[in-house]
Amino acid sequence: MQKLENLACERARFYKNRQNGRVTFESQKQAVEHAQQIVATSSKITVLTGAGISTDSGIPDFRGPNGLWTKNPDAERAATLAFYLQDEELRQRSWQNRLKWINNNPQPNDGHRALIALEQRDALLAIVTQNVDELHQQAGHDPEKVFEVHGTLHRTCCWGCKDRRPMTEALARVQAGDLDPKCELCGGILKSDTILFGQSLDQDVMQKAMQASSECDVFLAIGTSLSVFPACNTLPRAKSCGAKIVIVNGQPTEMDMYADAIVNAPISEVLPQICGVVKS
Repeated sequence: MQKLENLACERARFYKNRQNGRVTFESQKQAVEHAQQIVATSSKITVLTGAGISTDSGIPDFRGPNGLWTKNPDAERAATLAFYLQDEELRQRSWQNRLKWINNNPQPNDGHRALIALEQRDALLAIVTQNVDELHQQAGHDPEKVFEVHGTLHRTCCWGCKDRRPMTEALARVQAGDLDPKCELCGGILKSDTILFGQSLDQDVMQKAMQASSECDVFLAIGTSLSVFPACNTLPRAKSCGAKIVIVNGQPTEMDMYADAIVNAPISEVLPQICGVVKS
């Protein structure tokens, strides 16, 4: 009982410091060590990742202070299915943005690589990712363990016939001067094989994500505001099934009340410590 009371006091100090707009070095160190202990003693970990894990790879997040949608509202329109299908000029700008993204060739960072340690010790059940960059697979994860609930930018999908092909094929046509390439099978509108606002998620992928959340003993949420449904339903599902919750994010999230450990710090710096790759 005394140990639980001490832990409650420690968490209370961390919450107080965070709510005052600052996290002292001591409180952050304690939070990292607490998260590390939880992860180290787990044998069944499900990870949920959002845009925050990829920012150090040069990919901006969406809703942060420097987020893509924060700075460019037009980018959010491009992520809305109805606007994308109706607006040819918007599609043309989207193709140019995809071309820039591929040419930038983002690579996994220390945060992505840290998660490999969990798979290497056979403690990783799954990575449920809201990201569309495939950096988890590039870091070396078994693709069968990565559930892309919002799809991938590395494929195209025809809105008409659903034909799917590598994104590089369409981008080669864009580079050759085709500003809005169409499906080569049916002439339909091409989009990235990602889930846009107004588009239904792949129910098979979501079912696997929810199952992995039900079966884990630790649920590790990284780089996500935990405000995008239904993907963030995985966290309360894990909590209701008895899992401990660890949240690692640059800012407070909408589900911090569920957490057993919270670390608000640069992800690529603290995640290697939490996963036991380096000592805290």
